[in-house]
Amino acid sequence: DPKPTSILPLKGPAAGGTVITIEGEHLDTATKDDVAVFIGGIPCEVLSFGATISCKTGKYQGQKVPSEPLTVTVKYGRNTTKDISTPFQYFENPKILDYKPRSSFAWGGRRIFVLGNGFDLIQSVTMKVLPSTVNTTSVEFVSEALSKNDTVLEFYSPEVNCCSNCDDSQSVKTLLQLDNLSEELKGFNYHPNPCFDKLVKNVITETGIIIVTGQGFAKAMTVKETQAFVGDTSCHVNILNDDKLILEVPSQPRARSTQHQLDITNGMLELVVKFGQKERSVGSVYYPSKDGIPLEIIIPAVIVPMVLFIAVSFYCYRRKSQQAEREYEKVKHQLESLEESVRDRCKKEFTDLMIEMEDHTSDLSEGRIPFLDYKTYTDRNFFLPSKEGADDPMIIGKIQIPEARRATVTQALNQFSNLLNSKTFLINFIHTLESRSDFNARSRGNFASLLTVALHGKLEYYTDIMRTLLLELMDEHVQNKNPKLMLRRSETVVERMLCNWMSICLYQFLRDIAGEPLYKLFKALKHQVEKGPVDARLKKAKYTLNDTRLLGDDVEYSVLTLQVLVHGEGPDVTPVKVLNCDTITQVKEKIIDQVYRNLPYSQRPKAEGVALEWRPGSTGQILSDLDLTSQKEGHLIRLNTLAHYNVRDNATLVLSRVLHTQSFHQHQDSHDEKNALLEEDNTFHLVRPTDEIDEVKSKRGSMKDKAMTKAITEIYLTRLLSVKGTLQQFVDDFFSSVLCTSSAVPPAVKYFFDFLDEQAERHDNVDEETLHIWKTN
Repeated sequence: DPKPTSILPLKGPAAGGTVITIEGEHLDTATKDDVAVFIGGIPCEVLSFGATISCKTGKYQGQKVPSEPLTVTVKYGRNTTKDISTPFQYFENPKILDYKPRSSFAWGGRRIFVLGNGFDLIQSVTMKVLPSTVNTTSVEFVSEALSKNDTVLEFYSPEVNCCSNCDDSQSVKTLLQLDNLSEELKGFNYHPNPCFDKLVKNVITETGIIIVTGQGFAKAMTVKETQAFVGDTSCHVNILNDDKLILEVPSQPRARSTQHQLDITNGMLELVVKFGQKERSVGSVYYPSKDGIPLEIIIPAVIVPMVLFIAVSFYCYRRKSQQAEREYEKVKHQLESLEESVRDRCKKEFTDLMIEMEDHTSDLSEGRIPFLDYKTYTDRNFFLPSKEGADDPMIIGKIQIPEARRATVTQALNQFSNLLNSKTFLINFIHTLESRSDFNARSRGNFASLLTVALHGKLEYYTDIMRTLLLELMDEHVQNKNPKLMLRRSETVVERMLCNWMSICLYQFLRDIAGEPLYKLFKALKHQVEKGPVDARLKKAKYTLNDTRLLGDDVEYSVLTLQVLVHGEGPDVTPVKVLNCDTITQVKEKIIDQVYRNLPYSQRPKAEGVALEWRPGSTGQILSDLDLTSQKEGHLIRLNTLAHYNVRDNATLVLSRVLHTQSFHQHQDSHDEKNALLEEDNTFHLVRPTDEIDEVKSKRGSMKDKAMTKAITEIYLTRLLSVKGTLQQFVDDFFSSVLCTSSAVPPAVKYFFDFLDEQAERHDNVDEETLHIWKTN
């Protein structure tokens, strides 16, 4: 009896087509027609019969992939059935994720890489090309795989008969046959074979450049895939355009093989261009003879002097033309390299910014971020700053009460406080106030804020009052058939109460979650802008996100580290990084940001309220934007910078506060001096105004030398992309912390949105759009 013992391979794709080999003893019993093989009940087509049996697996019909280990059964005739102890298992079909390149010439030979997974399950891999139209004769073009692993397949594109001429085209369908599985490579195109023109120049000049013209070069080929040979020597391919191929030929000739030796003796070498695996002979070229001056040049130069003059003139013209062409190619190459340079710059600047941000974060105090305390936060949200509010005793809490009436007023206030705890009284009180014509929007806001302060200790009662008023406001808008206008403007008391309620409930959320990424985004923006020059007059920066505020001039600058002492605050020195092109006011602002970085901005001193003294030696010098040493250019005055004062790296500066009682006497001279310099708006910092440049140009004639030092203006626009790419992570972090669904929603927001959903269901004429507008408002 036959004894099948094992199979190979042990697994295959669910689509079938895997050829398995069955080994054992006496397998050649009976004939091929009597033998049938099944894998878990799925027929396996017998391909060969002998000492071993080979069969091709069928398609797996089960739902579970990978399948359970399936028993392989060999049947001899009707009565003899043999099970093999080694099981076979179906796995998921291989998947094609991507492929490149996506085009080929009709003559094929281009290396194609297919990316995916599960390719190790496949035994036979072919690339097929078929006509895509039904009426076309079905001719199949096939190419076997060059190499294969589990994730990558490599082919040469097969040669097809379509679009053999330069102007012909025919639609084809490209398939990848993986055993029984057939996958279409969508988007793969065949282009007509390139056409080569006859060489205009056969001589290789001293520049070593050969230009091959034609048609369709770049449709299915790149520079890296292109090769060229002069004789047996490889040429460097400089540029590949659709109609032009520029080659750099070697300096010494050499034949490709023995059959070309005769051509070398005649001075002719074959020029061959290789696209992928296909070679095309373009023509023959030759190197000029170096034995002597050709007779054709000597005779015209001696006999016809006029011809020599014309030749020199033509040479000068030709040289100018070549120089212009080289400049054009150079600029074109710069533009092509622009995208890559922006990408590299983004990576470098993002790394620098992350290092700076980590240093800044580690330098913060225990509070880390200078948050406002709860009282200041609520005061700024409840009471908007105004001239009237600054003296309102109800807001500032300082009520002047005569001593004789103090007891009466205190009793009255206590009684009024008890009335506020009555829901009926408070709601009627609010309605009565809102019905008055002189109860304007600002008064309503102040009243709502004062009510919030009075009921701050009873937020549940406050929330109940607010909910009742919101229901009345909602009914009013729905009945007036304009529900979308609700909550759009804070014109009612309840809308202002809702704002105050949200401010109270979201304070902890802002401190714990949203505050830190917002602060880091602010610091990242500030650091990115201030790391390059910023024009103090035009408000233009080298690094910005606004194209109208982009500094389009090349400004030379260097980074300085100043050692700053704060007068009256001890001997500790604070290192501060500035630019030598910064004005003195800009330097003060950077020093204040660094020295007082742990204080809120509102508690820091202003730049005009401090003085900066440089101590290069035993004597000190007060630095200012304008003084008698300021440089005057035409009728314009340049603002003083650190470079103007020749301040060096690691210089020591002293920051001191200016007392108003002393500033008039101590700085009266400098104040009068500044007034004289600022009689007109005639100062500039880094860039002179446009009208001034035009005036100087008209006086001095051409400004060609200055114009040549400037690059193309559009090139500076890449800084916008660079800054955007550098700051993208900080923007994403901030919005993720506020809007990301993975984090917990603030309870106040969820409570209010649930309240709106509940009321929207109660009213029939409130649709999804209106509900979305309520939440957005």
